[in-house]
Amino acid sequence: MDLKRSGGTEKPVGRRETRDRRPEGIEGGVEGFNRRASRAVADRELHDSIALFTGKTLGGRGVNLATLPEAPELRERAYHIKQETMANLGGYLEQMAGAIEARGGKVHFARDGASVAEYIGGLAGRRGAKIITKSKSMATEEIELNRRLEEDYPELGLEIVETDLGEWIAQLAGDTPSHIVGPILHMNKARIARILSESAGEKLPPDVEALAGYARRRLREKFLASDIGVSGANFGVAETGTVCLVTNEGNGRLVTSVPPVHVVVIGIEKLVPRFRDLSVFTRLLARSGTGQRLTAYTNFITGPRGAGELDGPEELHVVFLDNGRSKLLGTPFEEALYCIRCGSCLNVCPVYRQTGGHAYGSTYSGPIGAVITPLLKGDEKSRDLPHASSLCGACSETCPVGIPLHELLVKLRNRQVDGGIAGKAEELVFKGFEKTMSSPKLYGLAKKAGRVAQKAVVKDGSVRPLPGPLSGWTDFRDLAPLARKSFAQLWREGIE
Repeated sequence: MDLKRSGGTEKPVGRRETRDRRPEGIEGGVEGFNRRASRAVADRELHDSIALFTGKTLGGRGVNLATLPEAPELRERAYHIKQETMANLGGYLEQMAGAIEARGGKVHFARDGASVAEYIGGLAGRRGAKIITKSKSMATEEIELNRRLEEDYPELGLEIVETDLGEWIAQLAGDTPSHIVGPILHMNKARIARILSESAGEKLPPDVEALAGYARRRLREKFLASDIGVSGANFGVAETGTVCLVTNEGNGRLVTSVPPVHVVVIGIEKLVPRFRDLSVFTRLLARSGTGQRLTAYTNFITGPRGAGELDGPEELHVVFLDNGRSKLLGTPFEEALYCIRCGSCLNVCPVYRQTGGHAYGSTYSGPIGAVITPLLKGDEKSRDLPHASSLCGACSETCPVGIPLHELLVKLRNRQVDGGIAGKAEELVFKGFEKTMSSPKLYGLAKKAGRVAQKAVVKDGSVRPLPGPLSGWTDFRDLAPLARKSFAQLWREGIE
């Protein structure tokens, strides 16, 4: 294809646009949620962007779930399929690996991110590869694959290009995704136009069609020059060895079919036992993630290109990533592995909607990020995140697989106390709270004491800003004082 004649950019195909040394993932540090969240709360532009994305997605979710009356039953089936999978994960992994190899594919089991990078780096070296194109993949974000390949294997001189539009723009900007499904929801059109203008070497208008047109031309050059395509996977089918990718952009098909080599990096928890199980998850995933009945592209890949087939890669490699997942099997946190990365828990979370994804400092943000990150990274290195929740339960209610996220967050908080990570003062406060709330007598006394104590801080019907650690309750919200009479007292007095 002559890209110049078809209106393509004048830039040479091989020109490297950016180095990718972005560190954010499970590997990097994530402490500092409160500091980052405080900045985000004051960012009005960020709030508008989050409200636009989540409002549109939740609206579509409501409309399209209404067309699926069996959704509650599907949700229950999805939970039990995942439960069945985790109970025999080793067996299903072995079955899928056998099915892939029977069709000519190659399989690698990776303990961690370094193992994945070593495998792909070795493959790139043997193939003499220079350009790697990638489709959207949370697993490779988690292990910081781009940074690892560039820093650990500089002799290869690899150029790694994200091709999901949002991921590509984030890469060009040296930024990191802020949402599992909408990676640059924190950017507006003007900012995107500035980023793409710098890439183009000319000023582009903040017009969606013009910006998308430039991206399409530029990325098409990379697709055609790509030596290796790297993708994630939404699901892996044990009985057939099939990899399923659910996307809304055609880049997924170009990454997996144009380069001569396709590498799939899939978390081991993404397996389902049977092909028919996909009909359960695909009906729930799009509705929950993007508010659609079905995404634009649902790809099923089973083996490399066969004899007589017109397209597909010469080689297919499937890398099963553990990176701490197997340690969760059989524990009280196993349900965290049921996640299908739809991002719906982010859209309804009152904390995420105020702070956005970067406040979490991890690849995974929102309620599922507050659960997964400490489990994969360790409590000591991510102690803030289990507390980044109001525990309202909206995340659990909206989860299409029925993961009790708010209960897992409470368990993580308990684990911090048991492990001596929580401060002594915090431990004493919550033990006192537990004792008070479980005793009607103590609860009554606490109410009376609270009404007396609040007289010093209540003015004109509201609580004045509180000092010290208590300021967190009044710096960004109005704290209502205790009512003069409790509901129980009013009820006893006969008020209906």
